[in-house]
Amino acid sequence: MKNSTNKFSKSNAFDIFNIFFMIILIILMVYPFWHIVMYSISDVRLAMRGGLFLWPRGFSLETYRVVLKNPAVLSGFRVSVIVTVIGTAFATFFTATTAYPLSKKRMRGRTFFSLYVLFTMLFNGGMIPTYLLVRSLGLVDTLWALILPNAIHAWNIFVMRNFFATIPESLEESARIDGASDLLIFFKIILPLSKAVLATIGLFLAVGYWNDFFSTILYIQSRNKWALQAVLREIVTNTETAMSRHGISAIHQQNITTQSVIMANIVIVTVPIILVYPFVQKYFVKGVMIGSVKG
Repeated sequence: MKNSTNKFSKSNAFDIFNIFFMIILIILMVYPFWHIVMYSISDVRLAMRGGLFLWPRGFSLETYRVVLKNPAVLSGFRVSVIVTVIGTAFATFFTATTAYPLSKKRMRGRTFFSLYVLFTMLFNGGMIPTYLLVRSLGLVDTLWALILPNAIHAWNIFVMRNFFATIPESLEESARIDGASDLLIFFKIILPLSKAVLATIGLFLAVGYWNDFFSTILYIQSRNKWALQAVLREIVTNTETAMSRHGISAIHQQNITTQSVIMANIVIVTVPIILVYPFVQKYFVKGVMIGSVKG
């Protein structure tokens, strides 16, 4: 009886410590973004005092009004949405079509192609050869330069391959007996059963495309084709010059600060991808666990 009481006490102590630790961890992760949001909607004169921002000091949306009228931000937002939507759909589809054959033991050369994909995960040509390839394909200063180089990732292929390997072969055999082709089996049976891993890989890809600014720096010359992250980077690193270049006049600069512009831009860039997550969250853990552990 005494031993069970001691075990119960140790279990309660561990649970209390674990809960307390997780609460501290959540606060440390959430507060920086909360601080940014509260600062961005605070009155500029009160916000300049600094300190902690648990609640907004005053209330003003002047910074958002100015930023959202900025043609560069609107253009960057449009480019980022187009690249993220098309790139995620394109990359998810071709990742699936690459992973599915590799999951089949009957495929000739399966080991060789799997090792070939693995090799690309360990070694790559580097930035300069990649740029030369993109230029030779005529993709420089086009939106395809923001999509194609980041479309296929070896890790995503292996996760999806391992997931496909868990689907019973009997389903495909039954479909073949009924006269279904490999393409029909893939589109009508495999993909509908793979919503978890498709949503997981799609989320990874969407976050990657949305947060990518380096591809814009490398491949895009026209400012009207800049992604939103590249616009934000310029504003953060060279705020006063960027504000004037991107249409924020001196009159507006008297009513806002460079810090408030940075905060508002960070919120505008971050919120869209956060809003996507709840729609795929139920598939997320299942897709990662099945695709990574089994195979």
